[in-house]
Amino acid sequence: MLAKLKEIIASIMKIDVSGITEASRLKEDLKADSLDKINMLMALEEAYDIEMDEDEALAFKTVGDVVEYLAKEL
Repeated sequence: MLAKLKEIIASIMKIDVSGITEASRLKEDLKADSLDKINMLMALEEAYDIEMDEDEALAFKTVGDVVEYLAKEL
């Protein structure tokens, strides 16, 4: 799950996968803004065939937060 998530984030943020860890902060480390988070939400919904709450997605602080959410939903 983490590998797929890292690929999605890397694709959206146009960064190298190797620079992404569970501890990576979306805003501070990966420079994700709210539009990036919405794009990530849509990509995750498509990749995992789930529906995510937009407010929850915007509240994610780290990659680990996203992993925890996905683990709970899947």
